[in-house]
Amino acid sequence: MAWMNEAQSPSDDSGAEADGLRKIIHVDMDAFYASVEQRDDPALRGKPVAVGGDGPRGVLTTCSYEARKFGCRSAMPSITARRLCPQLIFRPPRFAVYSAISRQIRAIFEDYTPLVEPLSLDEAFLDVTDDLKGIGSATRIAELIRARIKAETGLTASAGVSYNKFLAKLASDQNKPDGLCLIRPGEGAQFVAALPVRRFFGIGPKGAEKMAALGIETGADLRGKDIRFLREHFGSQADYLYRAARGIDLRRVKANRPRKSVGTERTLDKDIASGAALKEVLERIIALTWDRIERAEARGRTVTLKLKHQDFSGLTRARSLPRAVADRAEFGAIGRELLQELLPLAQPVRLVGLALSALEEDEPETARAASSIQGELF
Repeated sequence: MAWMNEAQSPSDDSGAEADGLRKIIHVDMDAFYASVEQRDDPALRGKPVAVGGDGPRGVLTTCSYEARKFGCRSAMPSITARRLCPQLIFRPPRFAVYSAISRQIRAIFEDYTPLVEPLSLDEAFLDVTDDLKGIGSATRIAELIRARIKAETGLTASAGVSYNKFLAKLASDQNKPDGLCLIRPGEGAQFVAALPVRRFFGIGPKGAEKMAALGIETGADLRGKDIRFLREHFGSQADYLYRAARGIDLRRVKANRPRKSVGTERTLDKDIASGAALKEVLERIIALTWDRIERAEARGRTVTLKLKHQDFSGLTRARSLPRAVADRAEFGAIGRELLQELLPLAQPVRLVGLALSALEEDEPETARAASSIQGELF
C-alpha cells in the first residue's frame, strides 16, 4: 500500500507543497536518565528515582515512572517532589554517561537510515522511506530498533510510526513505556480528533485554558474552527493549529540540523506579578538550562531572557560577551541582571525563557543533537 499524505490544506493555510511519500519513526527513550541510573545500580530498580539537584533550589531533570505515579515530573522543584514522594531517591546527572549511550543509540538508527534528526539525547526522528536494509516496513524497522536498543543498552524505548513528524511524535507517546503505535495513511485526522488539545506540541496549560474558553478541548473541536477564527484568536500560531487538527505536517526530517541556541521555556502554572516570585522561577530555569548546555557541550556568547505576559504579548532582553560564557555562575548572573532590568513588572508574566546562543561553529556532535529552546508556543 502506498504511503500518502493527508489532503492538502486550503490555499488560505500555508500554500506549501506536499512533502512526498514519507515513512517517519519517532523514537523516544523511556525516562532516559532515570532508567540509566536504575540500570547501573540494581538497588534502584522498581523504586522512585529522580535525576537532579536535591538542594533547596534543586530541580528535577527527569524521574522514573515509579516517581511519576506520585505526581513528580521534570522541571519540578526538588522540594516539591520530595513532599509528593518522601521516599524519592535523588541521583546527580551524569551527562557524559548519557551522551555516550545516546551516541550508541544513534549508531543503531544509522544502520537503517542516514536521515536521523535528533531532538535531544533521548529522542529523534527517522525517515525510513528508503531504508538502507531494504526492509520496506517502517513498523518492522521500529520493532527492530527497539529490540536492538534493549539488547545493546539494557534500556527501553517507545516508538511512533506514521507518515509525518507531527503524527509520529504523538504516536510515540501513546503506549509509553516500552510501546509502539502506528498511525496509518488516512488515519491521522481521526487520531488527532480524539486527542485533548493539551497533547499537541506547543499547547501549554494556559493555552489549553484559553482554548477551553473558546469551546476547544479536543482535536475535533479545533478542526471545527475555520482559519479566520484561528487567526483572530491565535495570531501567528493559527496555521500550525489548522494543519495539526487535520494531521498535516509538511516538514522533512533534517539530518544534523545546526543548533542556533540551547535553552528552556516554561509556562507557569499561575501568572506571576511579583518580582521576588519571578526571581525564584528564574533560578529553576537557570539550573535546567545550564544542565542542557552541559549536556550539549555547547559554548556561546549571548544570553537571552524571554518573558510572555498575561495578554500573550512578549519581550526579550539579551546580552552578548566578546567570548563564550565561562560557566554556570556567569550564565546565571547574566540572566539575573537581564531580569532585574525588567523589574518592576508592567503586568503579570505567564512564561519565562532563558537561552544561550551565538554558539561556536565547531560545536561537537552532542551540541548538534541537543534541543534548542523548548516550551509552549502559547
